[in-house]
Amino acid sequence: MYNLVMPKRVIHISEAEAASDFASLLDRVRAGAEIVIEHDARPVAVVRPAEPAVRRLSESLRLAREHGSTATLDPDFAKDVEAAVASHREPLNPLAWD
Repeated sequence: MYNLVMPKRVIHISEAEAASDFASLLDRVRAGAEIVIEHDARPVAVVRPAEPAVRRLSESLRLAREHGSTATLDPDFAKDVEAAVASHREPLNPLAWD
């Protein structure tokens, strides 16, 4: 499987174009495009948006079920999660990559 979330569009550009305005190339990637950098019409590299580094618990549980996991959760797990969430009510301000 290549990518679960396909980019909005695929843009083919030459090495020279990529090198001449890399900032613009990254702007396009931030907007969701996948950039194929080519040399003599042959792909050399692909630049695409980074995949999220975080997976929701519901997604992890779904994947575990799909892969036949027999793991079970501790009976007090939900209480522990609720306590952890309640103790950190400040807004999440992730670091900017800019």
